[in-house]
Amino acid sequence: MDSRVPRVVVFDLGKVLLDFDYFIAAQALSPLSRLAATDFKRVLDQSPLLQEFETGALSNEEFYSEVRRLTGYRGSYDQFAAAFGDIFTEIPPMVALHQDLKTKGVTTWAFSNTNDLAIGHIRRQFPFYGDFAGTVLSHEIGAMKPNSASYEAIEAATGFRGSELLYLDDRPENIEGAQRRGWQTIHHTDPMDSIKRVWAALGLN
Repeated sequence: MDSRVPRVVVFDLGKVLLDFDYFIAAQALSPLSRLAATDFKRVLDQSPLLQEFETGALSNEEFYSEVRRLTGYRGSYDQFAAAFGDIFTEIPPMVALHQDLKTKGVTTWAFSNTNDLAIGHIRRQFPFYGDFAGTVLSHEIGAMKPNSASYEAIEAATGFRGSELLYLDDRPENIEGAQRRGWQTIHHTDPMDSIKRVWAALGLN
């Protein structure tokens, strides 16, 4: 086998396989708070709170309590969890690519900056998530991309490194972190371009 042919295809989740919008959650949650939806969204996705949650420093219940404190949210934990998780929609051509890779016997992993509430929703609502050989998730390992510890975790979990890994991510800083470790990378901006480049890298186009 050509040493440049990757052994594993590693997918970021958000904006690669799943689109998401925290404003959807903010619109659902803000009527039970003292904040307008735009301000509620800033609490969810632009404050240090989300980073704490996505590195595992806060439990689901602690995150809920902090959001309540910052926004005056009066709904139950279950209401909050349902709305907070329900922000995702599939990106059909990329989900189809993942299925095609699995059909051809290509090993795939998920590698995401995320949190337990989001992953719980994704696991329940999107069947493709169960088809990964494994996952490395920031809230479980205590590190977010582009922290080098997160890339080390993928290498340790898969048993592969360098050009044996092909990685797709929408964020340039995350791609750069992978490139520093010698991974093959695709900066995902357009599904059709990414699909073409994945098949080319695997020698299957």
